Amino acid sequence: MKVLKFGGTSVGSANNILRVKEIIESSDEQKVVVVSAVGGVTDKLIYLANLAEAGNEEYKTKLDEIIDIHYNIIKDLFSPVDIDKIKMLIEPDIDELKSIIKGVFLVKELSRKSFESISGIGERLSSKIIASLVTGTKWFDSREYIKTNLEFGRNQVVQPLTNDLLSSVKASLGKISLFPGFISSNNDNINTTLGRGGSDYTAAILAAAFDADILEIWTDVDGFMTADPRIISRSYCIDRLSYAEAMELSHFGAKVIYPPTILPVYQKEIPIVIKNTFNPQAKGTLIDSFKENISHKQIKGISSIKGMSLITVQGIGMVGVTGISMRLFSSLASKDVNVVLISQASSENSITIAIESGQVKVARKAIESEFKREIELKQINKISVEDEMAVVAIVGENMKHTTGISGMLFNSLGKNGVNVYAIAQGASELNNSFVIKERDTKKALNAIHESFFLSDEYRLNLFLVGKGTVGGKLLKKINEQRDKLALDSKLKIRLCGIASSRKILFDAEGLKIEGIAEKLEKDGLTGSVIEFKDEIVKMNLANSVFVDCTASEQVADLYQSLLEANISVVTANKIASSSSYDIYKKLKQTARKKGVKFLYETNVGAGLPIIAPINDLVKSGDKIVRLEAVLSGTLNFIVNTLSEKKKLSVVIKEAKDMGYSEPDPRIDLSGTDVVRKLLILARESGYVMEKTDIKVEPFVPKDYLDLPSLDEFMAKVPGLDDEYELKRKTLAEQGKRLRYVARLFEGKAKVGLVEVDKSHPFYDLEGSNNIILINSENYSEYPMQIKGYGAGADVTATGVFADIIKVANI
Repeated sequence: MKVLKFGGTSVGSANNILRVKEIIESSDEQKVVVVSAVGGVTDKLIYLANLAEAGNEEYKTKLDEIIDIHYNIIKDLFSPVDIDKIKMLIEPDIDELKSIIKGVFLVKELSRKSFESISGIGERLSSKIIASLVTGTKWFDSREYIKTNLEFGRNQVVQPLTNDLLSSVKASLGKISLFPGFISSNNDNINTTLGRGGSDYTAAILAAAFDADILEIWTDVDGFMTADPRIISRSYCIDRLSYAEAMELSHFGAKVIYPPTILPVYQKEIPIVIKNTFNPQAKGTLIDSFKENISHKQIKGISSIKGMSLITVQGIGMVGVTGISMRLFSSLASKDVNVVLISQASSENSITIAIESGQVKVARKAIESEFKREIELKQINKISVEDEMAVVAIVGENMKHTTGISGMLFNSLGKNGVNVYAIAQGASELNNSFVIKERDTKKALNAIHESFFLSDEYRLNLFLVGKGTVGGKLLKKINEQRDKLALDSKLKIRLCGIASSRKILFDAEGLKIEGIAEKLEKDGLTGSVIEFKDEIVKMNLANSVFVDCTASEQVADLYQSLLEANISVVTANKIASSSSYDIYKKLKQTARKKGVKFLYETNVGAGLPIIAPINDLVKSGDKIVRLEAVLSGTLNFIVNTLSEKKKLSVVIKEAKDMGYSEPDPRIDLSGTDVVRKLLILARESGYVMEKTDIKVEPFVPKDYLDLPSLDEFMAKVPGLDDEYELKRKTLAEQGKRLRYVARLFEGKAKVGLVEVDKSHPFYDLEGSNNIILINSENYSEYPMQIKGYGAGADVTATGVFADIIKVANI
């Protein structure tokens, strides 16, 4: 024999009930079927009762709606000749409902007895309809067999009597027997109910009493999921759970089965299978008494409960005083306050509990009343309350005696900026629970799920500012390398937001990169980069990375707040790192404190690895003594292109037209860009330095750079042609060349034109290449030399991409 229970959604419509009929009739073995009320009807009945109690005549309309729901289902399920017969079958229940509701309306009082009768009508109606539909089904009234007593404000099943009554009826069970769920009665045969999730409990009681081979719970999900699929899109169905694991997950918010359901079948070791009415082919989740660790996963699932509050009782007067905990929990129990989590300091000076937010006022009043004397004597401080909290629990038998679980858990939370307010873990090590702010629930669940269930896979959520040359090339590279990264490195990169100077566009599930620039212009919202940043923080996604491919000071100003929100920053924008030393230092310190990344390798040398090697030397204890570098691809292109036929003014225009220089080449010619790069390298080398500390010799005279407009500059610069050609020619005759060089030595820095001969590494530097020579205490005689392309959108995009990958630590 097996027991099958179908929930409200499974019997929520005529079509769904036909699915239930098909499942019931799919095998020949003996079955006991338990059904809930039609989906939503129990809530409608309770609402109806409240309207009647308030004297609101709208109850009549709501009553008619409930009756019509059932009449319409009958009309859709049965042939015309059978419709009236089925209506007559449920007519006594409907008449009873009308009578009780009218009485409540007249006296404007909803007694417990009336409430229990009204709220249980739905199961009586649905069960009679389904029993009439499924051929050969025998209907039983659960109230005759499941008996309860009222204890501590709740109906508790009287197990010996209930088992005796069910045992007496076992012999008369048919091939298919159907019991309404949820409903019961007391010793005086007055209607009672089994409370929230009571239909599950009914099924478990029947399975235990009838010694069923298995209990099948049919619902609207494939089984227990590793996490809530509405929050974690990559959650998946758990194949198998122990009774204890299922109980823990259910207690902490996994609304698949009602926690007390497990006890009757657990005591008789009857397995439970969770199945999906709408996907009956799915394997589902098996719950049994297995002990062996057949799963390699350290935890089985994650559950969460929102709408919680934390209450803390604290005071020096609690230390070493016996009975404090007893008094606290007794005071709460007297007001029927359910405590979900308890956390107590080992010093005994505080106890923190988590309860549903709706019970806070009652709980606080009860505690203050119980400890009134201690509070007046200041032995206990005032009771503190934290609202808008959530309780999260990780559950799994494999956690027992496994080191590192808590470390992995809290590390994943910490690096994503999730603050933990209270922690509770039993000695059984089956459950590790903690309390966080409700707004952090989604981020916390994603971070934990990725750490424990997708530990061989890492996902980054990118937010890109700047869709121009570098940004466009970056997106192309990500798109091209996406599959390879997923396969080889188990890294999944998802573009969740993009912004231009005028438009912003978001999708938490990921934007399609192909055609994204056009989509941004077409579908993007009008918004600033500040609004873009605010929305990123609000989205609160785990493993978020802000990528800046602009040269905007306004965007650079956002870095600090992003890092403080535990969002990594990858940037090709030099402004932040070359601003004041205090800002630079604070950005680095914030990233380190928050456990996120602030990466800017492309600030110097585009895609060349320059900053990382310097960092490695410094971290290893080496000291940078001297730096000498050509860091401007633009200026190197100019000096390499100068010739008798190509004068300075022509080459500057060519650099501008080819995109080597800034739109206004005076920025490059002033040496400002090189100053910024040298400043960054000096700081990375361990020197405290400001821009004003660097001596600057511009590439062209300052009075040219100070001209009011670019047009005036371009018109006047030919006046320098002969001077620079003469200098070039003279140096060529001497076997020398000009280079615009950045130098750092003994803490002093300068940039300017330098003459180099054939023996110097800079002499043969071609095109727009960069080169850097690093002398340290360990590299004193022969400097470390890094050389290669130092400008261009492609190499810059490659460098940014490399920094993004570094965020994932792969």
